[in-house]
Amino acid sequence: MAADRTPVRTIADLSTLDEAEIVEGYIDGLVGSPCGDNRSRAYWHGHRNALADRHQIEIDGDMRALAAEIAMVQQSPARGAAP
Repeated sequence: MAADRTPVRTIADLSTLDEAEIVEGYIDGLVGSPCGDNRSRAYWHGHRNALADRHQIEIDGDMRALAAEIAMVQQSPARGAAP
């Protein structure tokens, strides 16, 4: 059975993925290792991002949606912070 290849579009979705597997996939993608069908969605997400960072694949709408949400959260004032 092939692994789930649904792109991550939200922070909520990203938070469900195993961070260590994302990092492993990213590192493997940086060195050009292939991403097998037996790998997790978290690994694939990291691998896919490494390929985009290496300009091996184009940044797509899903990647842009996640990046936009992260940027929005980073730019918003912290909850409970004094004005």
